[in-house]
Parts: sequence; structure tokens; C-alpha cells
Amino acid sequence: MSKYLVIVESPAKAKTIGKFLGKKYTVKASMGHVRDLPKSQLGVDVENQFKPKYIAIRGKGELIKELRAAAKKADKILLAPDPDREGEAIAWHLQNLLNIKDTEKSRVEFNEITKDAVKNAMQHPRTIDWARVNAQQARRILDRLVGYKLSPLLWRKVKKGLSAGRVQSVAVRLICDREEEINVFVPEEYWTLTGLFKKAKSKADIEAKLAQYKKEKINLTDQEGMNKVMSDLDGVRYVVKDIKKKEKKKYPSPPFTTSTMQQEAYRKLNFAARKTMQVAQQLYEGLDIGKEGTAGLVTYIRTDSTRVSETAQTEAAEYILEKFDRDYKPEVPKQYANKSRSQNAHEAIRPTTVWREPNKIKQFLSRDQYKLYKLIWDRFLASQMNPAVLDTTTVDITAGDYLFRATGSVVKFPGFMKIYTESQDNGENDEERSLPELSVGLVLKLVSLIPKQHFTQPPPRYTDASLIKALEENGIGRPSTYAPIVETIQKRRYVTKAEKQFYPTELGFVVVALLKEHFPEVIDIQFTAAMEDKLDLVEEKEEDWVKILADFYTPFQETLEKAEKNIGVVEIEDEVSSEVCELCGRNLVVKMGRFGKFLACPGFPQCKNTKPLLEGIGVKCPECGGEVILKRSKKGRRFYGCSKYPECGFVSWDAPTNKKCPQCSSMLVQKSSANKGSFLSCVGPQCGYKEKVEEQ
Repeated sequence: MSKYLVIVESPAKAKTIGKFLGKKYTVKASMGHVRDLPKSQLGVDVENQFKPKYIAIRGKGELIKELRAAAKKADKILLAPDPDREGEAIAWHLQNLLNIKDTEKSRVEFNEITKDAVKNAMQHPRTIDWARVNAQQARRILDRLVGYKLSPLLWRKVKKGLSAGRVQSVAVRLICDREEEINVFVPEEYWTLTGLFKKAKSKADIEAKLAQYKKEKINLTDQEGMNKVMSDLDGVRYVVKDIKKKEKKKYPSPPFTTSTMQQEAYRKLNFAARKTMQVAQQLYEGLDIGKEGTAGLVTYIRTDSTRVSETAQTEAAEYILEKFDRDYKPEVPKQYANKSRSQNAHEAIRPTTVWREPNKIKQFLSRDQYKLYKLIWDRFLASQMNPAVLDTTTVDITAGDYLFRATGSVVKFPGFMKIYTESQDNGENDEERSLPELSVGLVLKLVSLIPKQHFTQPPPRYTDASLIKALEENGIGRPSTYAPIVETIQKRRYVTKAEKQFYPTELGFVVVALLKEHFPEVIDIQFTAAMEDKLDLVEEKEEDWVKILADFYTPFQETLEKAEKNIGVVEIEDEVSSEVCELCGRNLVVKMGRFGKFLACPGFPQCKNTKPLLEGIGVKCPECGGEVILKRSKKGRRFYGCSKYPECGFVSWDAPTNKKCPQCSSMLVQKSSANKGSFLSCVGPQCGYKEKVEEQ
């Protein structure tokens, strides 16, 4: 009886696959990559076709020995890492370590970890795809050349221990550029006027916005202009001039790609990109779900394709017919257009079977696994349903020379919205209030006119979701790299996160400015995106990977030599505080640590004194009248507490305010949500008072 050895990346994947295959199969895990470039040296022969020097990763010796021993006992070795460039490279490294011939059909791949998919893959092995391997090698070597050549320069010129990444540096640039936009932004004043009206014998208010003056769009820039409008409207009649009704279709979003899954999980579930990928990996690799045993619950999670297989579409159509009715099922299954460079060999992220409803398996999943699985399941099913149909109404109300406009919509047919609607980055949604039945010529009663002063707002700082969206839109990185990019720029302390927004640190600003001046191509968004396209062309066998490296490295090396001569030492001065070190008498300075700012003695390493930096928020403690300060938990989460701790034990996860609840006089705290934006909420246990935070 033939014996097969199957090698995958992770123990969880090995466990799931092992249950699908018979006794003839032994399934082992490589624990990710087994070989890589050495950490102690460049590991790339730039004079010899950029030949890489691969060595066994430190700590993997025993594992490699175990895999070799298992390989000797097997009649056939099958390499089954993930179906992408990184997985192909792992398979190639394993092929080398286990002395498998290049001509041997040893590579198997599957897009989902289900019994049928895995068994089918085992029957159709192929040779290693060299184009994929070379695309991965080119990326790895490019990143090594930039990291190992540029980082020592930063150590010498800026600060020891700094590192520069080819793609991460561009992400930091996006955040720094946005901060500069915010810093130079000059707010402009503008005013809006909202009218509340009633028709006779109706309790419902009709809300309308001032839209025109003498048939031209009105633009009010100061209070003087608003005062004139208010004066003109004194005593006028409000008459319904025009009513337009039309039917509008609202279409579902495509099923998830890696990027859209990370964005939506952030908006709806408050998951950071890294957490989303960790949980998604668990769903992909397989979980024990009771009588069914172990099964992969979702398809491969690193993809930029929105393609759905015919089998999955058919299954979704059958489910929709059984659970809803024929009106919800499209006549022709919906396919979504991919971006030109998407890897269409993969599918979108979807449940491996739509019949595995989230609620049916909830008891077998952790809270986070259930939340993300439901999000993926809802999004996929909605993508296969008919659009929603809305009846929209626009009502024009004349008031002398002025015109107010009211809009409303009613859902005529919910379609996909019965299952799912996508969240927006700005917290807004498409819901509009319905309007009462009106007729042209009807005179309305004015309830009130509400003038409001506004100021234009600067562009918002990036969040996890909007940064990933910007990276994808600019062609920076690929599905497998979005989460590591977001994590790395924080670890390197080039950016920090507060209130879910990214702020560049002084270090981030200094490094980006230096790179902009001396290494413009390394930090150029278009150049980096073009490099990603070239790596895709290597995989498509349309570009030579060595030529790409040579075209990049020659000018890069010349720039390095010039920069070494031209860049002086850049000093980053610490902010000096008024607090004095009680050990040596020096003024403590503000430092940036893993969990934000803290105070440290500038006499380090002779004096190692450190203290927390107490950041007041201008709010009095509701329990003792002391100052409320910003603090951080051991895991880095922000919270608020009294400066008189431990005498006073007041703490709050939400930002306290000096405002009192108008209903019960308890303190109001500021909260925010994806759908509602920022709002104030009462902390009183029996009081549900909420108040919208007005735009400044």
C-alpha cells in the first residue's frame, strides 16, 4: 500500500486535512517558511544575477530533520501550502530540502479546506510554478535590498535601531502627507438653514433644507447673509411647488476580498486588520463543528478577486429560493467585475457552503469567530440577491424668492438589504425619512427655521479601514501584506494610534522627509505601485525577475552613495517637561513607547528613571473633583481615570465630558459608532439619554 506524506504550513490545517484523508496519508506542518535569507548579512549576490543565499531558519533544525525522516518513509510527497506566491515559495523550499526532483509533480493546491476540495487536489498534483516562485523571490530580494542598505544609513544619520521598509515607508508617507494637509487646512465658514413644516391635521414634521435663491444654488458664508435670509423669510407663505417621485435600485456590494473584509470588519466589528486575519485564518484552516467534524468554514482568505464559482452560485440560488422567495433571486447569477490586476485564479472570500448558517454553528465558535463568519456569510449571500427597490420622493417648497427641498425614501422591496448593508467610513448611511402625502399647491405651516453655522473640515486622519483602502486604491502592497504593513509601521513607532486614528510621530516625519529628499523613488507612491505591477507580470511570465531587480538596484546604489555624503546627522530633540527627576535632578523628557508617551530621564543609561505621562483632558472627576487623565491598560488600550488614584477609583473606557445629563444630571461621556458617528451618552444606570455631537 502506497504511503503519502502531505506537508502544509500550520498544525491546524494539518489536523483538518488529516481527518479528510485515509490511513495512507501522513500530514505534517512546516510551520510557515523553512528557509529564508540570513539575518546576519545581506544574503544577496548583487554581482551574480542577484542570486539569493537561503539558509534554514534558526530554530527549524529539528522540524526539518523530522520532515526528512517522514519523507524517507513515504512513497510520494505532496506539498500543499497556501495557493499563492508565498505558498508556492514554501513548496519550492521544501522541494529543495527534501531532494524532490524539479520534474516531480508534487505540488497540490486548493482554495477551500473541505473534504471534496482536498481529496480532488490530491488526485491532481503538478510541478512547482516557477513564475510564482520568482515573483515571490523578487519581492523578498527587493525588500531585503531596501531594508539592509537603507536602514544602516538611517542608524548613522538619524537614530540607531531604525529600519526602512520598501512598502511600509510609503504607508507612513500617506499618514504624514495627510497630517500636513490637516495642519495647513484653513476652515471656511458656511451656514445652512433647515425648515420644519407641517401639513394641516398631520403630526409629522417635514424637514427641508434651503437650496436655492431666485433659482440659483444658494451659498451662505457668514451670519450677515443668514440674517438677510431670515429677514426675507419673515411672513412668507410656504407652498409645495413640485413633487418628483421615482424608483431607485440599490445594488449589493460584491463578496469580500481581503481588503474589503479587513475594512468592513473594522467598521462593523471594531477588529484591527491583524485580528481580522488571525480569526479568518482559523475559519479557513478548519474548526470542529460537532456532528460534521472538522471543516474549513470559508474559502482562501488572501485574495483580491470577487469571482464566485458556478457551484457556489448555484448553491446560493437554491438557498435563496428555499429561505426567501423567487423575487429575491436574480434570473442570471451575479458576477462582479475584478480589477485588472486581480489574481482571478482565486475566488472571493465566501462560506464553503451557504447551508452552514451562522446560527447553526454558533455554539462551536468563539465570539470573534462567529462574528466574522456571520459577516462573511451575510456579505456573500447578499451579493447573490436582487437589488433593493426604493421609492424616492423630492419635494420643492417655495418661500418667496427662496426654495426649500425635502427628500425621503421608502423601501418598496428590501432585496439584499434583508440580509446585509455595507457600512460607510464616514459613519453616514443612506437611510432617509419618509414624507407624508403632499400635493402641488398645498400651503404648509412653518414650525420653525433652524439656522446653523458650520466650518469646513480637514480631511480625516487614516484609520485601519481607510488606510487599507488607500493602500489598495494606490496599488501599494497586496492582500497578504495589508495587515503586516499596518502592524509594522506602529511597531517601528513611525506612527501612533489614538481614538482609532493614525498620527505620525516626530520620528515618522523626520524619516519620511529624509527619504523624500534623498530617495524619492523608494517613497514614491506611483513608483511603488508600478513595482507591484511588475511583480504581477513576473508571475504572468511577462517580465524577467532579475531584470526588474537590476533596473531598481543600479540607480538605488548610486543614490545611496550620494546620500551617504550629502546627509548630515539629523537630531531629534526630545520634548522637555517641567517635571524633575527625583533621582538625579535633570528635567524629564517626553519619550514615545509601545503604548504611547511617557517621561524618562535624559541621563539614560546612567539614570534609568521613568514615569507615566499624565495627560489631562480638561475634565473634572465626577466623584472627587480632581483632574481626569488619559491612561493606558497593560495591552495599550486607552481609558480615563482620576489623577488622585488610588485615593479616588474613578475610571471610564469612554471619554468623560464636563456636560451633565439634562434628564438625570449624571455625567455624559463621548462615544462613537460606525453608523451614528460621535454622540454623548449618559452614564446613569437607568437613563438612556443620548445627544448627537454637533459639527464644529
